[in-house]
Amino acid sequence: MRSETKVTAKVLDAAPRLAVVGRAGVGVDNIDVPAATARGVYVVNAPLGNIVAAAEHAITLALAVMRRVVDADRSIRAGEWTRSKFIGNELRGKTLGLVGIGRVGTEVARRAAVFGMTIVAHDPFATEASARAAGARLVELDELLRTADVVSVHVPLTEKTRGLMGEASLAKMKKSAIVVNTSRGEVVDLPALADALAGGRLSGAGLDVFPQEPLPADSPVRGAPRTVLTPHIAGSTVEAQTNVAVDVVEQILDVLDGKPARFAVNAPRPPAEEAGGPAWIRCGERLGSLVAQLLDERPARLDITYAGSLLELDAEPLRAAVVKGLLETFSEQRVNLVNALAVARSRGLDISERREADAQRYNGRRNARAG
Repeated sequence: MRSETKVTAKVLDAAPRLAVVGRAGVGVDNIDVPAATARGVYVVNAPLGNIVAAAEHAITLALAVMRRVVDADRSIRAGEWTRSKFIGNELRGKTLGLVGIGRVGTEVARRAAVFGMTIVAHDPFATEASARAAGARLVELDELLRTADVVSVHVPLTEKTRGLMGEASLAKMKKSAIVVNTSRGEVVDLPALADALAGGRLSGAGLDVFPQEPLPADSPVRGAPRTVLTPHIAGSTVEAQTNVAVDVVEQILDVLDGKPARFAVNAPRPPAEEAGGPAWIRCGERLGSLVAQLLDERPARLDITYAGSLLELDAEPLRAAVVKGLLETFSEQRVNLVNALAVARSRGLDISERREADAQRYNGRRNARAG
């Protein structure tokens, strides 16, 4: 499915046998993920397939706005030849401010560096090391807005990011600066943006996403000066379409085959295959099932011990696997890696974990006890 299709709790209720929802793209705000999780439905996406396409489009919009490409094209098609009207600006020597430096933001940073731009970024989830690796310096949002010549937005839609680029944020930007948004339409306040552009308080904007799509005829940005608008096509390249389709289909087949999905949004990410991840997941499920068969009643407590090589792996999927195997015996609802921990919480199952360096005669060891 793409971004315009909505998967609500009502839709999920109408499909009791549904096992997995595949999003051919990155954002999943059109899917009720908590409702899917409660029902044990995997939500998988394809976060890698269209990263390059989205990054290239962000740079394309910045160039189109800075060099006034669209206005110049319209002018020449109207029979004009007025070169002096379309004197633009170079990216070289300018500062790019990335609001969000995840996968797409990182690729934008790498491409911007080739143009000779200085790159700053604001992302509460990024580390100094990851930002440096992308060629960026982490700063507070206020500093980014004050210093950037191009502000490019690359954040998911949350309550904190909704309207993030509103009147207050836009007022902190340089009059010569531009805004580029290829992430989520609701992050930018369009009336505030149109007002800033019309009042000369901002130089331009390149937008690929909008709060309402298709863009309404009366949208304030339709008539705003120095804007380049595209109909949500940042990820629409032949290569990206192929990549995301293959990624999603492979994961759907994995889920239906009882294997963990690589990019499950609502399930613990399995350990890498080279670390024995799939085998440890299967082993955990069987361990939990074995423990359940030795019990006479539903357990109130589960104790798990990890030792040896397991200490190097993420404990969450290992824990979820044991809980899944245990609860499947006592639950009438579907229990899998997606909702195992949530079902455990709802049943009042107290889970404790212990880590030991000595795996005794084994390379890795996991014990479970319930009661």
